[in-house]
Amino acid sequence: MVDRIGKPISQRQLRVGEMIKQSLSMIFIRNEAKVPNLETNTITVTEVKMSADLKVAKAYVLPLGGKDAEVKINILKENSFLIRKILSQKVIMKFLPKLLFRKDDSFEYAEKIENLIKQSNK
Repeated sequence: MVDRIGKPISQRQLRVGEMIKQSLSMIFIRNEAKVPNLETNTITVTEVKMSADLKVAKAYVLPLGGKDAEVKINILKENSFLIRKILSQKVIMKFLPKLLFRKDDSFEYAEKIENLIKQSNK
């Protein structure tokens, strides 16, 4: 695998990203972060990409059904300190990464590609 700059992604980045993804998923499912104005058990963490120095984690998330995705992701961004605090109790690392939340567009992209393929077959 290669990141967008062209450098190969290390096994350590993949392993730490997967560990943080699983921990975030459990935090959201159990609604442990107590994020105001948001039921986190409707949030799906699809992927976590780590920076090379493991100090930044980009969490790609998608609300259930994709409803009000931008609003919910903005709430997550504003309350990332709460989520990070709970994450610090679950994950033991020398430096807990800064959490950045992004909307996961991969499903929309895959659907768009699928529709294009169907159109070309007609």
